[in-house]
Amino acid sequence: MDFKKIKTYSAQKRKTKVDLSALAKTGKPGIKFSDFTDNLPDFLAVKALKETVSSILKARKAGRPIIWGLGAHVIKVGLSPLIVDLMKKGLVSCLALNGAGAIHDFELATLGRTSEDVTAGLESGMFGMVEETQYDMNTSIAKIADPRYKPRGLGTLLGEKLKTMKAPHRQLSLLYNACSQNIPVTVHVSIGCDTIHMSRHVEPRALGEATFNDFKTLCSQMEKLEGGVYLNIGSAVLLPEVFLKALTVARNLGSKVKNFTTANLDMIQHYRATQNVLVRPGGRHYALTGHHEILVPLLYQMLLEEA
Repeated sequence: MDFKKIKTYSAQKRKTKVDLSALAKTGKPGIKFSDFTDNLPDFLAVKALKETVSSILKARKAGRPIIWGLGAHVIKVGLSPLIVDLMKKGLVSCLALNGAGAIHDFELATLGRTSEDVTAGLESGMFGMVEETQYDMNTSIAKIADPRYKPRGLGTLLGEKLKTMKAPHRQLSLLYNACSQNIPVTVHVSIGCDTIHMSRHVEPRALGEATFNDFKTLCSQMEKLEGGVYLNIGSAVLLPEVFLKALTVARNLGSKVKNFTTANLDMIQHYRATQNVLVRPGGRHYALTGHHEILVPLLYQMLLEEA
C-alpha cells in the first residue's frame, strides 16, 4: 500500500454536518427559559424535541387532533398537573390511558396518594386489594349495563364517577378534567393486568364492553389524524398496539391518514413503540429518550413559550 498515492480534496468542497452555529451557547444565572432552549446545541434530540413542539402547535392552529397516549408511570411521577394545564390550553384533544394509568389517576383524585410496595403486598397476598378503589371503579364501570344510560366508554364512566362523588382532588385528575372539558378520554385494558380485576366487585362483561367502546372512540379520533399528532409517552406495549389497530380501522374505513406526526417519549426505546408508533404508520416521527419527570416538563414549558 503506497500512501503517497492517496487522493484528497479541499475542505472548501466538503459538506459537513456540524458548524459553529449549531454549538451549545453558554448561559448565565437567571436567564429566561426561552434563552435556555435557544442555547441548546442544535443536534439530534434537541432537534427532535423542537420539531415535536412545532408539530403540536401546527396541529392546534389547524384544528387537527393532538392525541396523548399515556402509560401509568407518567402519572405516578407527578405529571398530571402539566397535562391538565395543556388540556385547558387546547394542546390536548384526546387522552388514551392504559388501565394502570386510570387507577393511579383515580386514586390521586379520591385518596390524594397512589402506588404501593408491590413486593410487600405480593408476599402477603394483599397487593392491590384496596377496597375503596376496587369498589368505586368497578361499580362505576358496571353502570354501562344500565339501559337508562347511553353507551359510554371506560374513561367517561370513571370521569363521571369522580364528578358525582366530588372527589376531593379531582381538579388534578385527567379523567375528571377530560370529562369536564368534553375531551375524549379512553382507557384500554388487558384483562388480568390491573389490580381492580382482582375483585369481587368486577363485572367482566361491563369491563370488556366499556374498553371496547373506548377503542371505537379512539378509532374515530384516528379518522381525523391527518395533519395531527400522536404522542406515546411511557407505554411500551399496550398503547402502541392499540394505536396501530385504531389507525388500521380508520384507514380501512376510507379515511386518508398519511401526513401526521408521531413521537415516542420513554426511558428506553422499546421494540413495539418504535415499530408501531414511529416506523410502520409512516409520517414524521421522533424518538425522545429520557426520564418522564424531566422530559415531559421540558416539552410542557417549550409548548407554553412557543404558544
